[in-house]
Amino acid sequence: MNEPLPVTRSVDFGTARLLPDIDCDRAWLLTVDGAPQSYVDLDDPARLEFEYTRRLAHVIDVQEPRDAPLDVVHLGGGALTLPRYVAAARPGSRQLAVEADRGLISLVEDVLPLPPGAGVEVCAADARAWVEAAPENSADLVVADVFSGSRIPAGLTSVEYARAAARMLRPGGTYAANIADGAPFGFLRSQLAAFREVFAELAVIAEPAVLRGRRFGNVVLLASRTPVDLAALARRCAADPFPARVEHGAPLTRLIGDAVPVADQEAQPSPEPPDGAFGIG
Repeated sequence: MNEPLPVTRSVDFGTARLLPDIDCDRAWLLTVDGAPQSYVDLDDPARLEFEYTRRLAHVIDVQEPRDAPLDVVHLGGGALTLPRYVAAARPGSRQLAVEADRGLISLVEDVLPLPPGAGVEVCAADARAWVEAAPENSADLVVADVFSGSRIPAGLTSVEYARAAARMLRPGGTYAANIADGAPFGFLRSQLAAFREVFAELAVIAEPAVLRGRRFGNVVLLASRTPVDLAALARRCAADPFPARVEHGAPLTRLIGDAVPVADQEAQPSPEPPDGAFGIG
């Protein structure tokens, strides 16, 4: 049997590469302009190699009702890692992945097709524009993992965006986002301040070294209008092969400090990661 070869293709927003995992048949790493975007094992959708992806999966796992199908919107498609996970973990779920890069959508369809009956629709659209036009109370869970290169676009960082995302969620629904920042956490703090304006419940999930400011890294922001089972989430994150901590309440209030929500007019992309922060090999 021939070994799979890397696939390189120009897409709308750069150069995408699909790199086969030499240690695992039918597993692939997606990069865009050298930045890692997704890891997919076509034979095992529960095999999640990126730490932040595992934490988002833990959020999915504790979403009520447990083990039942969900209506999920994924902002940012990549190689559809989390839609594949939801389809396997919660059969019967209805999912929509919003991805702005049509060329990337085509590449994933060609090389990493979804299994039959996955229940995943892929929409080519700008995430902010799609959120603004989305029906009210239409999703149980919104997962945001939108990066232009290695930065979150400014349109997904404002309090107006937070309000639009909240409008999509049903009562009891949850918003979860992958954010990248480092000490002194100016960007993360402004995001927390924005979502605190809209949601009653707020938490973050991250590796302790990131929360202590020792390195730049991924933080999952979690927001809901109603209580989330943070105890169950904390247990899952602590027991993960890449342990993480769930922060909420007073420690989160201290982290936010005097940060204020950013409006659309002043919104900026997330900070540029330092060299080597998210490199590969």
